Amino acid sequence: MTGLRIGEVAAVVGVDTHVLRHWEDVGVLVPRRSTTGQRVYDENAVGRALVIRRCQRAGFSLAQIRALGPEDSASRRAVVEDHRSRIADEVRQLRATDRFLGHLLACRHSVINDCPECSAFAADSGPRPGSGGAARW
Repeated sequence: MTGLRIGEVAAVVGVDTHVLRHWEDVGVLVPRRSTTGQRVYDENAVGRALVIRRCQRAGFSLAQIRALGPEDSASRRAVVEDHRSRIADEVRQLRATDRFLGHLLACRHSVINDCPECSAFAADSGPRPGSGGAARW
């Protein structure tokens, strides 16, 4: 891949061309320019675009993705550690929900509140700090 145009890269990455332009505007992906001013994406830029998309799907903001760059390893470490912590929390919640749903398949109580296991799940699913909401399950 010596140089792809923006439309070709958009197709490879699975985004619209305006997304690539936005990534350029915020500084997470800056392709080189041809002598006529067109964006030209080399293999490294295409790879970076794919990583950016993958990071977005994993819940990173563009500001966090920018912090993953090589400029400041302390900043990178903080962003990655924080995100990994949030992912671990989400995994724990999903596993607990999966166990609850598995229990529901066999639960013989007609009212969830009559079942000690269902009630325990509800108690563990209380509002999170700052959420201001009731238990959701």
